[in-house]
Amino acid sequence: MREDISRRVIFHGAIVVLLGLAAGFPFAFVILGSMNGDVRAWRMAHLEGVLNGLVMFAVAGIAPRLTLSEGRQSLLGWCLVITGYGNVIASIVGASVGVRGLEAGGSLANTIVYLLFVVAVATITVAMVLLALGTRRSAATR
Repeated sequence: MREDISRRVIFHGAIVVLLGLAAGFPFAFVILGSMNGDVRAWRMAHLEGVLNGLVMFAVAGIAPRLTLSEGRQSLLGWCLVITGYGNVIASIVGASVGVRGLEAGGSLANTIVYLLFVVAVATITVAMVLLALGTRRSAATR
């Protein structure tokens, strides 16, 4: 992966992790009983940010071992960024307003959370296919 793409993924990964860490505060307040909310939802919001950011860091770290065209490198980078933000924002919004986003409908907030999760699922799927292809091609050329 080109250096500028890796840097972009790392930068946005750091922001996604920070959002996940920030979601840890309401998570703690809900656990302590000083704030109303669903413990499960805030735990998910906290972990979504941290884990999605770590995936972004990991892929950026192994990127030099991938064999992908420039277009596919860029697509991989953007898919990771969209996935990270989609998951963490959907989780924080869902926990904040008490929706899960498992299906469209109900409230506008629920539909927004649902759509963010659907986009994140699609983009992480594309990213993992590109990662597999890039690894396979890299192994085949060595």
